[in-house]
Order: sequence, then C-alpha cells, then structure tokens
Amino acid sequence: MARYTGAVCRFCRREGMKLFLKGERCYTDKCAVTRRKGAPGMHGQSRKKLSEYGLQLREKQKAKRYYGVLESQFAKYFDMAEKKQGVTGENLLQIIESRLDNVVYRSGFATSRPEARILVTHGHFEVNGKRVDIPSYLVKPGDVITLQEKSRSSEKFKAILDITSGRTVPSWLDANHDTCESKVVTLAKREDIDLEIEEHLIVELYSK
Repeated sequence: MARYTGAVCRFCRREGMKLFLKGERCYTDKCAVTRRKGAPGMHGQSRKKLSEYGLQLREKQKAKRYYGVLESQFAKYFDMAEKKQGVTGENLLQIIESRLDNVVYRSGFATSRPEARILVTHGHFEVNGKRVDIPSYLVKPGDVITLQEKSRSSEKFKAILDITSGRTVPSWLDANHDTCESKVVTLAKREDIDLEIEEHLIVELYSK
C-alpha cells in the first residue's frame, strides 16, 4: 500500500494550519507552521486566488491529511456517508472519526494519529476483548478499546500517557488512563470535531 513517508510538516504548511502529525512537537514553538509562514516550495510565499475546484480540492486534501487517509479509503467513506441518513458532509467526518486509530489518538493513548496507526498495527489494542490490528476498523457505540496488559508497563506507553495527560478527551469518548480503557459512548457529532474544514465543499467536489 502506498503511503507518504516524507516530511509531514510540509502538509501543515501547505494547508496553512496545524494538522497535528508530529505529536508533541506540534504543541511547541518548533512547529513548522509557527516557525515558517507560507506553503512549502519556491513559490510558497505567493498567494494565488483559487478557483472553485481548487477550494474544493484543498478541503478534501486537508481532511485526508488530517486523518491520514488514502484517496481510495476516502472515496469509500464518502460512498458510505451518502447512503446514510442525514447531512453527507457531517456523516463523512463522523465515519472517519470512528476509525480505531483516530479513537486511540482522541483517547490520549498516542501523541499523534500516525503514531496511533503504528501502535494499532503492532497489535497493542483490543476492542471488546479481542485484539484488533487494523487502523481503519470502525468502532460503534458501546465498544471498549483497551490497551493490552503486556503493553501497559512499557516505558513507551508510560511516556505517551504522561505527554497526553492534560489533553481534553471529546465527550463522545469515556477514556480512563488509569485502567487504559476508552469506551465509545456515542458517535461523534459535528460540534465534537475540531477540524477547521468546510465539508460541504468536499461533497460538492465528489458530486460533480
């Protein structure tokens, strides 16, 4: 599977906002968005007026990079969102928020979504008592995500929990760092999602 392995800070600068792809670094003055204004590249400082298509594309790219989702996966989630009742754009964000790697990150069991993806792939987490190593696994209300017993004593996770201890966990999750468990209370609502994005532009892009 193809996945970008270069400097992810370029993504944040290109979108003009923090996508929180580098964990703790994103919360410090070392963040590339804070230190270097403008998009990457020799023409990054020049701002061109985007066309309607350009605006729609940028919103889609922003969402993909924020969640670390590939194009084919993103298109699949859009198809799912269209078939659900409700607002398609909000459905799309709700579905992507339900990914296991995102839930692990939101619960404070990883410092970034890329790190959460790696930890899930390495089999550190269980869902309802069963080991799940698929980052794209979609959780449901009532699901309980648990850090495996053998992983809890590792210095790696002790450091992660120390870093994320002061972060706010969204209301749709009930996370307990003492027991290393997180329960999905309900699916995320639009007001629970802090991504600054105009999802209706994504819907317009895919509806052409």
